[in-house]
Amino acid sequence: MFAVLALLLGLLLLLHARLPDRKGIGSLVESFLPWSALFVPVLLAGALWRRSASAALALLLPAVAWLYLYGGLLADKSRPGADLTVVSHNVDADNADPAGTARDLVRSGADVLALEEIDPQAKPLYERALAKAYPHHTVLGTVGLWSKLPLSDTGPVDTAQDVGPLAATKPAEVRAADSRALRTTVATENGPLAVYVAHLGSVRVRPGDGFWTGDRDRGAQALAEAVAAEHNERVVLLGDLNGTLDDRALAGLAARLHSAQEEAGNGFGFSWPASFPVARIDQILVRGVEPKSAWVLPATGSDHRPVAAGIDW
Repeated sequence: MFAVLALLLGLLLLLHARLPDRKGIGSLVESFLPWSALFVPVLLAGALWRRSASAALALLLPAVAWLYLYGGLLADKSRPGADLTVVSHNVDADNADPAGTARDLVRSGADVLALEEIDPQAKPLYERALAKAYPHHTVLGTVGLWSKLPLSDTGPVDTAQDVGPLAATKPAEVRAADSRALRTTVATENGPLAVYVAHLGSVRVRPGDGFWTGDRDRGAQALAEAVAAEHNERVVLLGDLNGTLDDRALAGLAARLHSAQEEAGNGFGFSWPASFPVARIDQILVRGVEPKSAWVLPATGSDHRPVAAGIDW
C-alpha cells in the first residue's frame, strides 16, 4: 500500500498539469503542490514500520520529482546591485489601520509601491500617509501605484472580470472606477518601465460549483493578453493574482514573464495568509529587466504580506 501511495504521489508531481480541472480541483491541487513534500516522511515512516523495501524505493520517485520542481527555490539566489526596489501589497479592504500599513510600507524603502484592494474610504488615508515619500501616484478603482519617479500614460486594464449583461454598457469613467488593474509608465534613469498593477478575482468555494475560479481565470487570460501586446520591452507586473505560478490559470502570464522570487529569492516566498503563509499568491513578475533579489516583508494590518524585489537593467 505504501509503495502504491508513493508512486501515486510521484505521478501527481510529474503529471499535475493533466489533472482534470473539474470544479477547480486542478487549480486547488496545484496551488498547494509544494506542500506535497510533507507526505514523503509520512510515507517513509509507514514503509519503515512495514519494513517494506519496495515502498522505500518507490519514495525515490516523489522525492526526486519534488526536488526537480522546487529544489531550486531552496537556495538563496539574491545578489546585490539593484537599480530599483518594487513592492506589492494587498492592503485588505477590511484593514483596521491603513495609516499604519502605509507607514510600514514607507519603511520598506521601495521606489515603486503597488497597492491592491484599496477601500474607497481608506484611499485618502493612504494618499496622505504616502504623499511625502512618493510624490507621484495614481489610483484606478481598487488598485494604485505610488512612485518616487514620474508616471505617465496611465490607464485601466480591462481584465474582463465584470461579465454581467450590463458590463459593456458602462461608461468608460465608471469602468475605470471599478478597475482592478492598471498600466502606467515609470520614468527611470535607464529609460521607461511599463508597470502593471493587478488584483485578479477571488477564488471561492460555491455550493454546487466547487472551487470557483471563473473570475480569476478570465482576468488572468485578459492580463496575459495585455502583457503580450505591450510595446515596451521592460515590464514589471505587481499584484495579487489569487493564484500561484504552479496554477494552470496563470500559465499565460508565466509564459511571458519571469518570477522575481523564483529567479532571485530565497525560499518559496509565501505571502498568504499573513498569520501563517502557505501560498504565494502575491506576485512580482518581470520581462526585460533582471531580478537581483526578492523577499517577503513583515506582516502589516492586512491579511496578506507585502512582497518586494530589487531589479536591475
